[in-house]
Amino acid sequence: MAKKTIKVMVEGGRATPGPPLGPTLSPYKVNIPEVVKAINEATKDFEGLSVPVEITIDVDTKKFEVKVGIPTTTALLLKEAGAKQPTGDPGHQKIGNISLEQAVKIAIAKKEQLSAKTLKAAVKTILGSARSIGITVEGKDPREVQKMIDEGVYDDLFRKYESEWEGVA
Repeated sequence: MAKKTIKVMVEGGRATPGPPLGPTLSPYKVNIPEVVKAINEATKDFEGLSVPVEITIDVDTKKFEVKVGIPTTTALLLKEAGAKQPTGDPGHQKIGNISLEQAVKIAIAKKEQLSAKTLKAAVKTILGSARSIGITVEGKDPREVQKMIDEGVYDDLFRKYESEWEGVA
């Protein structure tokens, strides 16, 4: 029972049988429209974002399994801020604003990829990314919000999401 794993980046909910997917899958003789449908179904929540997808094919039975990764922190921040791309000058040009709650949700979604041990530390990492691409948080510079987190200003918000953080494997 030989298995082959293929890794591709697709736009959430918009995979097509054309390149790069179709030509990559065709040597394995799987039902390409079926694979595309499964990918689009699995990635529909990330519409408009580039999403890493892993397709594992059993080369004997032609059965396949689709595993969806999490988009990059930058992509998630841009989506939350309603921006198309990062600014080239984050110190002077802001491209959007997000709430701290949105940053917390991104941190929870990215827990697997972050080395942070606590939800607060993870959110501070996300805020660092926000600052580097020109996004403000609660209308403030993300560094200011990081200091407020350290001072305990948002402890109630963190308590609200602590169980979600703990619940993520």
